[in-house]
Amino acid sequence: MSKKPWHLDRRTFLRGLGVTCMLPYFEGMAMTSFSKLAEPITPKRLCFLYFPNGVGLPPEESPYYKDWSWFPKIQGTQYSLTKSLSPLSAHRGDMSIMGGLSHPYSRNVLGHMAGDSFLTGGDLRGEYKNSISVDQVAAEQLSKHTRFPSLILSTDGGVGYKSRTSTLSFNSSGKPMPSEHLQREIFERYFSPNGGNTSSERRKSIHQGKKIVDLVLEDSKNLKNRLGSNDKAKLDEYLTSLNQVEKQLNRNEKWLDVPMKEFDSSLINLDVDPTATPEDYVRSMIDIMVLGFQTDATRVISYMMAREDGMGFGDNFPKIALGLQGHHTISHDRHTGHWEEWGRLDQWYAKQFAYFIDKMKRTKDVHGSLLDNTLILYGSSQSTNHNARNCPLILAGGSNMGVNHGSYTKFDEKKERLSNLFVNILNKLDIETESFSDSTGKLSTSII
Repeated sequence: MSKKPWHLDRRTFLRGLGVTCMLPYFEGMAMTSFSKLAEPITPKRLCFLYFPNGVGLPPEESPYYKDWSWFPKIQGTQYSLTKSLSPLSAHRGDMSIMGGLSHPYSRNVLGHMAGDSFLTGGDLRGEYKNSISVDQVAAEQLSKHTRFPSLILSTDGGVGYKSRTSTLSFNSSGKPMPSEHLQREIFERYFSPNGGNTSSERRKSIHQGKKIVDLVLEDSKNLKNRLGSNDKAKLDEYLTSLNQVEKQLNRNEKWLDVPMKEFDSSLINLDVDPTATPEDYVRSMIDIMVLGFQTDATRVISYMMAREDGMGFGDNFPKIALGLQGHHTISHDRHTGHWEEWGRLDQWYAKQFAYFIDKMKRTKDVHGSLLDNTLILYGSSQSTNHNARNCPLILAGGSNMGVNHGSYTKFDEKKERLSNLFVNILNKLDIETESFSDSTGKLSTSII
């Protein structure tokens, strides 16, 4: 039987004036043959978001304990969020707060160094022996479905150095995998089949102020005529997302030549755009992450939002966004009221995480909300005062994968460890394994 006009190849692109954009998954792509329409297999995705230096945990006797302690006061479903996590109040039903988990090998090293092993559980005591990260174990299995195995993102790019990496991801030999941080390069590399080789026409159009959406608009009109009503709505939603990403990238680029006032660059990777406001910078990266999942370019993403120990541009987020000291300084300072400063920064990070959850929830494909088919782990490798135990963690998404959210649980570190959670996560992705790194089995929980 001949191919119908509305049958689309699994990978269809929009093209126009030297620009090629990957499309999200449409119902019209779900053809295993030309004779019948097959139900597409629901994709399962994985994402990690990391912040450094731990969180504010004032002692119970402190006047700041009630409002600015990161963890809730009681376990179960009746917990109350403090001001530190208040931006996440609308998403209680889509997330689970976890305490008490850590990597045993990391408990005896400086908390900053534990950032290297956040996704690996590797032994960094004495001789540095890291191992493969859980995101790359997932990428090995899920990459058969996608154009790219994973996206490895950070604020600084590269790998940093041992004990202060600027990446969360490590390969099978325990070697750090370079992260990417320049949104324009990421956008054009991963959403063009040309591998990021931007055409001369596109470069010219950038200077003329033309948007990618405008350049592919004619092709999108032709495609629309071949789509059903559901796919037409999906195309409109995709073009809107594309337009939002493009708008923010262009906004960032306009500031490239504008110097920042009163800025200490001694610890900053100068390859990072130092001119975008922190919220715009982080959210433009989040927009790209959502686009990566929406187009099914990849199903595994890691994002180190800032680097440990005052290294890199991310240490300046609280300075620029909140008028506070650097993140690392806040985590060491002991002046009266510093707990509120730390709590305000925790709140700022929670606000960005809430933005990600909300956008993942609102963005839908043929299988429903992206959030419902994606497991997201947000957290840090240390709790407070650079103590690499009782990691602050929030698991979000995955409701279609059998995850039961809405509670706060503090696990006993003598019985459970973070790598046990990673075993559960891999199993939810249909990756059958009984162990990961130093795990002792699955995490004993009804959450996942």
